[in-house]
Amino acid sequence: MSNFTKSSSFNRRALSSLAIESPRNSSSSVFTSPIGSAFASPRSQNFGGSPRPSTNRLKEISYLFQVLIIAGTIVSFLVIIAGGYLYVVPSLGQTFLGYNGALEFNSSVAGDRECDIFDGNWVVDDNYPLYNASECPFVEKGFNCLGNGRGHDEYLKWRWKPKHCTVPRFEVRDVLERLRGKRIVFVGDSMSRTQWESLICMLMTGLEDKRSVYEVNGNNITKRIRFLGVRFSSFNFTVEFYRSVFLVQPGRLRWHAPKRVKSTLKLDVLDVINHEWSSADFLIFNTGQWWVPGKLFETGCYFQVGNSLRLGMSIPAAYRVALETWASWIENTIDPNKTRVLFRTFEPSHWSDHRSCNVTKYPAPDTEGRDKSIFSEMIKEVVKNMTIPVSILDVTSMSAFRSDGHVGLWSDNPLVPDCSHWCLPGVPDIWNEILLFFLFRQQVKT
Repeated sequence: MSNFTKSSSFNRRALSSLAIESPRNSSSSVFTSPIGSAFASPRSQNFGGSPRPSTNRLKEISYLFQVLIIAGTIVSFLVIIAGGYLYVVPSLGQTFLGYNGALEFNSSVAGDRECDIFDGNWVVDDNYPLYNASECPFVEKGFNCLGNGRGHDEYLKWRWKPKHCTVPRFEVRDVLERLRGKRIVFVGDSMSRTQWESLICMLMTGLEDKRSVYEVNGNNITKRIRFLGVRFSSFNFTVEFYRSVFLVQPGRLRWHAPKRVKSTLKLDVLDVINHEWSSADFLIFNTGQWWVPGKLFETGCYFQVGNSLRLGMSIPAAYRVALETWASWIENTIDPNKTRVLFRTFEPSHWSDHRSCNVTKYPAPDTEGRDKSIFSEMIKEVVKNMTIPVSILDVTSMSAFRSDGHVGLWSDNPLVPDCSHWCLPGVPDIWNEILLFFLFRQQVKT
């Protein structure tokens, strides 16, 4: 109502000033249109007559007042509606889409550009860790560093903070509801298994009845089992792990191969267990730690494409062929309306020269070049050219600072140091928080 009154008074003042005679108007000819006559000087229309305006002119002025008042009312109304829309509708939209105060799955914060959630730094947060590994039956003993005698817990208190947006805080009950009826599948090496264990332990904190969570085949968590699946029966979903360290298929030894060849890796054939993955709702891949001479050439394993043995092929070149095989399988097999696909990049280790393992007390101030990986860059390049959308969990750079997060000597075998694998709780929990960000943001969009 205040806008309406202000517009009306302004219009009256404007018209009154226009009705005042000016020397320039006194000698000008009279406008012939109704609006033009309303703006004409009284003197120019009353030659020697009374200065009182004619009845027609009064009607024209009254009509003009009405038009301006109506226009001002409409403009004020539109301004009020626009303001109300900007203030109210986004809140309603978040409510209808299942948002809440703790979970703001919004990736765009800084101006018009998309927020890079992997561009940030580590900050101390006393709300961490998210669980106690000694109370989670699905953590391998070798990853429970505190339980294995690590004397300080500062490494547990770090949270990843992007520069231009926020990773939503983990709200376990909300996450459990969102995962109801789903099938989550991790495929890869032991780093994938560590992330799988981490997610299970994170989710179990929201359950009173821990017995409702069990491994579907009754297996204990070990390094050698090819398949592990944990069911959350009260929410009807499973979190599964398939061990496939190269993603592609090991090949049989050819009888006429050189003596140094003990086995092959068939780069153009995906792992034979791939049929187990395709029906997942969420499918998360990784590979990289085994693509090193010590796991390949030094053990007599060389590359094969079709029936051809590629003795001179480099590891990066072979890795690229394997990724392209994986990408082709995704595009020919996966239904993007059913399955959400993600690929986690290479996880940097922190071995120093001569393979010594020095686990620090705090994150490193510098990545010392570990924030880059040829494997990570290849993953991005291959995914960029795919027709089916695949999300990249680019953990390489953020994990490069965490020289404090490795198992070190606090494993189930303290005689063998470990600067490759990660303590639980620890860095893989942050990977999972980012994973959930990607999964739930996709749910909101659909």
